[in-house]
Amino acid sequence: MTLDPAPALDYLERAEMIVRRVRETQIAAIAQAAHICADTIAAGGLVHLFGTGHSRIPIEEIFPRHGSFPGFHPIVELSLTYHNMVVGPNGQRQAMFLEKVEGLGQVIMRNFVFGPHDSFIIFSNSGVNQVVIDVALEARARGMPVIAVVSIDHCNASTPRHSSGKRLIDCADVAIDNCSPAGDALVTIEDLPYPVGPSSTIGYAAVVNALKCLVAAELTKRGQPPLVLTSSVLIGSAASEELFERTYDDYRERVAQVYGGRRLTSPASR
Repeated sequence: MTLDPAPALDYLERAEMIVRRVRETQIAAIAQAAHICADTIAAGGLVHLFGTGHSRIPIEEIFPRHGSFPGFHPIVELSLTYHNMVVGPNGQRQAMFLEKVEGLGQVIMRNFVFGPHDSFIIFSNSGVNQVVIDVALEARARGMPVIAVVSIDHCNASTPRHSSGKRLIDCADVAIDNCSPAGDALVTIEDLPYPVGPSSTIGYAAVVNALKCLVAAELTKRGQPPLVLTSSVLIGSAASEELFERTYDDYRERVAQVYGGRRLTSPASR
């Protein structure tokens, strides 16, 4: 029996539309965010990354992986993002409950030391759950610029849950739309009452990789080219391994103060 490919083709067409919409509508916001990130990294600071649920995915897309570089600091709480169990210990119900516990964000932030040049990127498709608002408000209170990456359509369609009455886009210096629709799923199938095929991952990946490319270009323009994790397929095994070690050493230096140690004082000390 041959399957009708129409639902798969429908998804791919709609995914292409999301990337096209990011390109046509979000470049100015991405450039503004890239300027903040480049300023942070050039000054020896860190761009902290936070998200709950499946918004962990763009955090891991930024760093560490091939084509990525130090200066970004993932903050990932397993209690809010560890989904493979689904039920039982560390189950999805617990994670979804915890991301709505107001005050948890401040507790998370108390675990880190933030520097004077640091900034924050917060990912949340809905942009209304209490923990991400906590973290955004705390980051702003500590003087850090906040970049929000959300689905604007989904965020505006969602009722604020935080006692402040704010959505994430209300807490941000820069808001970037991942261009996924309200509800996330893209494809409607005949006789199936609910849409399938989530889309926010597509938009997230397009946004964060476009952002990384701009940040790398700006740092290079400033005479501070980043150490980029690079595949052995491109530069050979020995060079790739050597660059891997240098990149991770650089990252270790940058994050030392976050965990109570010493952070480099200027990029020149690398």
